[in-house]
Amino acid sequence: MKVWPLYLLALVAVAGAYLSPRLAQDPPYHAFADQRTLWGVPHFWNVVSNAPFWLVGAYGLWAWSRARWEHHHDRWAWLVVSLAGFLIGAGSGYYHYAPDNATLFWDRLPMTLGFMGVFSAVIAERVSARVGWWMLGPFLAWGVVSVELWRRSEAAGAGDLRMYALVQFYPMLAIPLMLWLFPARYTASHRVWQMILWYVVAKVLESADGVIYAVLGMGGHALKHLAAAMALWMPLRMLAEREPSLKVAVSEPAAIHVK
Repeated sequence: MKVWPLYLLALVAVAGAYLSPRLAQDPPYHAFADQRTLWGVPHFWNVVSNAPFWLVGAYGLWAWSRARWEHHHDRWAWLVVSLAGFLIGAGSGYYHYAPDNATLFWDRLPMTLGFMGVFSAVIAERVSARVGWWMLGPFLAWGVVSVELWRRSEAAGAGDLRMYALVQFYPMLAIPLMLWLFPARYTASHRVWQMILWYVVAKVLESADGVIYAVLGMGGHALKHLAAAMALWMPLRMLAEREPSLKVAVSEPAAIHVK
């Protein structure tokens, strides 16, 4: 059955997170390269570079309202993703205005909604519409719990990011696997691959924050926000472009009928 690689990947990811050493928040993480204050706004570019998330959220709601749906279960995860755009922009802007562990909680919380929303949507459209719908609530709860566990562990002096790391990185491994294993029920699915590419670009920019600032005079972290907004925009743009695929005719989408 085609689902077994997904089960195996989940098992390896969970086991790896459980067996790996506790992962505490690195205190220098908050010391971003670009510390400039402009017009009374501290860390100006890291704050205002979150504005595109609001635009992406608005675009997502527009695209969601106009999209064609082969199955009604397909709708709701994408609504969560669109709304997450607004929350990410607000949470990340708040964090970068006064970066510390307390505000970082509000940065990471909406990001888990975006990760889990996209993950559920791809499950619904590639594997099973009902499974994707049923898992949306538990996945969103898992994302919220992962950030709350990190917050409590930091407050107890033993910070642990392993669960949050699993929430962020496991979907980005499982989604390409689903794209490869299962046929698309809609056209324009290349946008999901573009999402993954922009996500990788965002992580590279984030890790090169200081180097990019030294070269360009603009911190890599601010540019990371732009790349992350592009990553979020790609699957939402897909909603406005796509049509049900003529190659996959399913009443209960991709309900694991594979032998």
